Amino acid sequence: MLPLDGKRVAITGAAGGLGAPVARLLRQAGAHVTGIDRVTCPDCGESIVTDLSDDAALAELADTLARQTPDILVNIAGVMRFGLHESQPADALALCYRINLLVPAVLARAVAAPMRARGSGQIVNIGSVLGSIPYPWFAAYSSSKAGLAALSQGLRRELIGSGVTVTHINPRAARTAFNNGEVTRFLQITGMKADEPEWVARRIVSAILARRETLSIGVMERVYAALNAIAPKLVDNGLAPQIRRARAEFS
Repeated sequence: MLPLDGKRVAITGAAGGLGAPVARLLRQAGAHVTGIDRVTCPDCGESIVTDLSDDAALAELADTLARQTPDILVNIAGVMRFGLHESQPADALALCYRINLLVPAVLARAVAAPMRARGSGQIVNIGSVLGSIPYPWFAAYSSSKAGLAALSQGLRRELIGSGVTVTHINPRAARTAFNNGEVTRFLQITGMKADEPEWVARRIVSAILARRETLSIGVMERVYAALNAIAPKLVDNGLAPQIRRARAEFS
């Protein structure tokens, strides 16, 4: 028997560079996967084509998930904002916070009560190491992902003892179309690592199957995240050379 035989999984961003391999691996584990994206999701058993930036569409999706609650909800859909914060249009900032934080919060709200009532379920939020190590030129993205980490922790504490698991996963950058040319250049000049999407997807699915509470990918990233929590000035000093190189390139 496969580990997810008979389980129903809903994934936002399932047609994307990271969502697609996660969907495929979950199907290989036996799950029936419903992909939620702006386009049909080829790696899913079925698709819900919707626009998460639209209020009415989000409300309809939340209602659907509340009535037909999956065993596992995976929030992968995300929006990247790169550049000096002062240069970001207000509507772009709103979209970043909406997709990265509001949408997972709304969908988690929709499934939490039905999952609690039946005594089982799993809510999986895909964050980013930039949420625990906020980077310059990624202020909105980092803060939205930091908010997602807090949402996951708060929700986990609400659901202790209910049979519902909340899993929060922090990947590093992955080599997908999510990164535009400027982001790719930033990764190069700062020496930040970008992982293969398939490798990241395997780590995510492994964490889902193990019903882990948290997973942060990368040894040094975990070290920096811990330091940033207790001694942020040390991280400021450690990042200073990267910031100088980035400022020369992008400011």
